[in-house]
Amino acid sequence: MEMIKNVVTCNPNATEEVKAVLKYLSDISGKAIITGQHTQTHEQKELKFIEEVTGKLPALLGFELLAYSPNINYEDASEACLIEVEENKGTLERAWEWALNKKGLVTLTWHWFSPLGGRDKAFYAEHTDFDASKAVIEGTDEYNAFISDMDVMAELLKPFCDKRIPILWRPFHESEGTWFWWGHKGPETAKQLYRIMYDRYTRVHQLHNLIWVWNSPLPEGYVGDDVSDVISRDLYPPKHQHTDLKTEYDELIQITPTNKLVALGEIGVLPDVQQLSESKLPWAWYMTWSNEYGSTDEWTSREVLYQTYHHDYAITLDKLPKLY
Repeated sequence: MEMIKNVVTCNPNATEEVKAVLKYLSDISGKAIITGQHTQTHEQKELKFIEEVTGKLPALLGFELLAYSPNINYEDASEACLIEVEENKGTLERAWEWALNKKGLVTLTWHWFSPLGGRDKAFYAEHTDFDASKAVIEGTDEYNAFISDMDVMAELLKPFCDKRIPILWRPFHESEGTWFWWGHKGPETAKQLYRIMYDRYTRVHQLHNLIWVWNSPLPEGYVGDDVSDVISRDLYPPKHQHTDLKTEYDELIQITPTNKLVALGEIGVLPDVQQLSESKLPWAWYMTWSNEYGSTDEWTSREVLYQTYHHDYAITLDKLPKLY
């Protein structure tokens, strides 16, 4: 691949493929938006629904890592939890297929079961007494468990690095909220967790294929330009309410004066691509969430889904250039 020039990556050792993706996202900024869809399970019913309705596929596919959490308490878990874990097994196999066969963009989400203790869906703070504020202090049991879990995930990600597959990596998502254990102790703790991961993944594990996506609209607790390539937020507007999300965009870009790439990490309804084509708001991509958000017409009608995927402003898989 030709050297990509003038692309600033937060990781100075980022692969050329990472630079190629970031350059492409920068080039289309304000001119187009990447279509994205989260797939909750190995089955990928969301992908089947989109293809059935539109005849097309998204350019970006999201994959869930919750079943790879090392500390799942199977003995004290609800049936719903056990079903969710079972359905999520093997999602990295699907990510491999997507990357190798389709050459689409990959983004990963980790609903991380707490590294110590916890019951049921222990990525939720209400189901664990794991104290994230202790996990940022070297030498504590929480820190050691936190590092151990991270290292397990790093080993699962290494084959993607070896194959030079770029991944839009969005750890500690929605850290502005208190519902997940990583955000429960406040944005400053979430920021420290992220920075520890960044250091360990780039320096120790040398995962230079990761594109670092920060996912919170709060100015307080922003991790810093030195460890983020993209800033993003998650949004769930009312059903069938499609806009260009200008207010939410304007809020998000306040977290840094630097001109960063901006994305919709998760969204419940499709943004209005016609409106975006007029306002030129530079959302780099959107990723519709899974289950009823992405596999039914409960939140976005079939007509709007079809129109979106066939709009000139929308980048679907067939329009995506080969980036790796």
